[in-house]
Amino acid sequence: MPSRDAADDPRRRDAAFVTTFDPGAGDRASETVLTAVAAVTGDEPADLSPLYDVVEPDALDALCDHADRVGSDSVHRLWFPYEGVDVCVRSDGEVRILETPSTASA
Repeated sequence: MPSRDAADDPRRRDAAFVTTFDPGAGDRASETVLTAVAAVTGDEPADLSPLYDVVEPDALDALCDHADRVGSDSVHRLWFPYEGVDVCVRSDGEVRILETPSTASA
């Protein structure tokens, strides 16, 4: 699992795919993760393995929804590996996909 600051590491910044979602508008973090990972891997979202194999989608969405409702200044991050990439979901609505060394060289 990457370090907490891996998304900000300049050596890995070029390998990152970043997208956003808006929990306040009803966007779901879990759906954004599927779409982003599919874009990076070149697969269709429906062809990916179930997200619930690595993280509970409803819990991920609830975490981001809760953070949006509370309106805290702090940003929470959840890292997990999925489909050969490292995924970082931030409670402020950012999803960052980092290629692992094996996928970056493929």
